[in-house]
Amino acid sequence: MRYLPLAFLPICVAFAIPALIQAQSEVAPDWSHLGDPHLQIVPRSEAERARVAGVTAPPADFSQALAFEENGGGAGTVRARMNADAFSQPMANLAFEEELDFRVGNGLFRRLWVSPPASTIASDGLGPLFNARSCQRCHIKDGRGHPPEGPDDNAVSMLMRVTIPGGPLSEIEGYLATQPDPVYGGQLQDRSLAGHPSEFRMQIEYEEIEVPLSGGAVATLRQPTYTMADLGYGPLHPDVMFSPRVAPQMIGLGLLEAIPAQDILAGADPLDADGDGISGRPQVVWSVEFDQPMLGRFGHKAGMPTLRAQNAGAFSGDIGISSPLNPALWGDCTEAQAACRTAIHGDNPEQNGFEIDEIGLDLVTFYTAHLAVPARRDVDAPEVLRGREVFHATGCAGCHTPSFVTHRQEGDPATSFQLIWPYSDLLLHDMGDGLADHSPEGRATGREWRTAPLWGIGMTETVSGHTYFLHDGRARSLLEAVLWHGGEAQSARDAVVEMPPEDRAALIAFLESL
Repeated sequence: MRYLPLAFLPICVAFAIPALIQAQSEVAPDWSHLGDPHLQIVPRSEAERARVAGVTAPPADFSQALAFEENGGGAGTVRARMNADAFSQPMANLAFEEELDFRVGNGLFRRLWVSPPASTIASDGLGPLFNARSCQRCHIKDGRGHPPEGPDDNAVSMLMRVTIPGGPLSEIEGYLATQPDPVYGGQLQDRSLAGHPSEFRMQIEYEEIEVPLSGGAVATLRQPTYTMADLGYGPLHPDVMFSPRVAPQMIGLGLLEAIPAQDILAGADPLDADGDGISGRPQVVWSVEFDQPMLGRFGHKAGMPTLRAQNAGAFSGDIGISSPLNPALWGDCTEAQAACRTAIHGDNPEQNGFEIDEIGLDLVTFYTAHLAVPARRDVDAPEVLRGREVFHATGCAGCHTPSFVTHRQEGDPATSFQLIWPYSDLLLHDMGDGLADHSPEGRATGREWRTAPLWGIGMTETVSGHTYFLHDGRARSLLEAVLWHGGEAQSARDAVVEMPPEDRAALIAFLESL
């Protein structure tokens, strides 16, 4: 066991990685062209703009809860169930007929796909290479995934993305060119159909690291080392870059999608013009759906602009299922994996040649867009109120923006003009060497991650049966997650280390109330 200040910890991996790609300098960026073509927007009036500015302003009084603060998901918030179904409820403001679409979408989300050819075309098309047989298998009970907890743990809620430097440039300024591994593609699949070797087996070893805290306490962190064992198709490219990803929780995604892009962009400060040490940058990606650049919102590095695109990408990469947005019947298989590409697939004329057609993809998207945020607990408790004050005083709210108001829109009244409390700015931030994966994605460098929403984080153990946090599940508690923060969050992390123990406990109590 080592005993070191976290600020000096190097990232430890079991493979060679290229040098860190530094963020490109930007001069007076203009993002006014980035809109929300995925929504049917009703523009806000001046009176509404003023109202929104008022309700999303930082609290002036920390002695009491704010109005509607316990309803993190706006009018769609549901009561907090103290069981594993807490994240699986439809938004409270769905219309009766919409609940039917929600239930059907849930069925598709839970569906176990089978190898082709099958007697039921609705479930046909798994693989040939895959990580899971259903969406629910990674997002168990719509909650947070976890890394394997031992050599015999067959958990599939953790993925390993792989890229190499180079590849085609993009029209998007600041884009960091990468390309898939020429043999293994963009993601390693640890499962396969009969007759096809799986791509790898993940091994993780942890080194325990002690971090001294004020008051004589000591926190213990675990630093992961990853090994890609049993490679099924020969060696990986020598310049390969790895990025481990644990499946995130699913609540409130449609509300995140409905936040105005310009409201998110208003929080970006790539040159740190205000001098607070926080330099949030937007992820900008090319949308295949809308044939234009869009703000990235979904994924650990905000690599997807819409929930529909995120779902289609997961169907393709994780399960090997084709859709209108990802039509390749073989999923992530490369030209070097010829047997995978020429295998029997689940395409069928009754589904327009896809393995999940547009209707099915839209139903899954409706389901994932309308999973309700549970109400906060103990919002008026003195320790929670003190913890909220500490959260703001230490600068946590500089990235974890407490609240937004969604677009007023047609077509989806449940997510329209809602005051929500996601505790995320949905921007990219440099989190330092400790959390770096050194694997760029789009405009995100190997040190940058999208700010994770915090709503529902206090119910992780209730839903998922564990308290593993961060992009790779290395943190075993909320305190450990805070202590891994570096880069732009280094000063806030140091403040938590040095603050009186009772304030640190209050901060954790506040986070557990979310």
